[in-house]
Formats: sequence, structure tokens, C-alpha cells
Amino acid sequence: MGNILFISGVALTIGLKSSLQFFMKRSNYKGTISFGVGFFFVVIGWPILGMILEAYGFVVLFSGFWPTLAVFLQKIPILGWIFQQPFVRSFFDRYRGKRVPV
Repeated sequence: MGNILFISGVALTIGLKSSLQFFMKRSNYKGTISFGVGFFFVVIGWPILGMILEAYGFVVLFSGFWPTLAVFLQKIPILGWIFQQPFVRSFFDRYRGKRVPV
């Protein structure tokens, strides 16, 4: 049920056409296929393998959003202080600018 809500939520948030373009982009094929195969495994009764594949697909699909998330986290008043520390910031800076999300 959660998978269906996730996919419909993405479609409702950015629109059906943009969702299809996002999932069918050549650079997102690996994530889309892993998420789809994981969903299939959950449906047929192999939930552990399915959830692992879905998690991998989710990370691959949305890896372009990590830099945006890092900037957002750094601007939160109390929590932002932690994410502005040099060791945490260097972790996020490694992935900044490598990939455009959509």
C-alpha cells in the first residue's frame, strides 16, 4: 500500500507528465527498474528482498536531491548548526553539483 501511495504522491506533487519523464529518464533507469522489481518482490511475498531493492532504487532515483536537502538542513535554526560543522559539510560537499534532480 505504501508503494502505491508513494508513486501516486509523486504524480500528484509534480504532475503525471513530469513523473513519467522523471522515472523514464535514461539516467534514472537503474533506480526505476530496482524500485519496480522490489515492488514486484513485495507483492509476490518476498518482502525483505523487495524492500532492499526498493530502498536501493529510492536512493538511486533521488540521489540528485541530496545537495538540496543539505542546504535546507543547514538553514534550520538549531539543527542547522550540526550540519554546518566541517566534517558533516565536507560529506555533503562531495555530492554537490554532480547531478541535476529533474
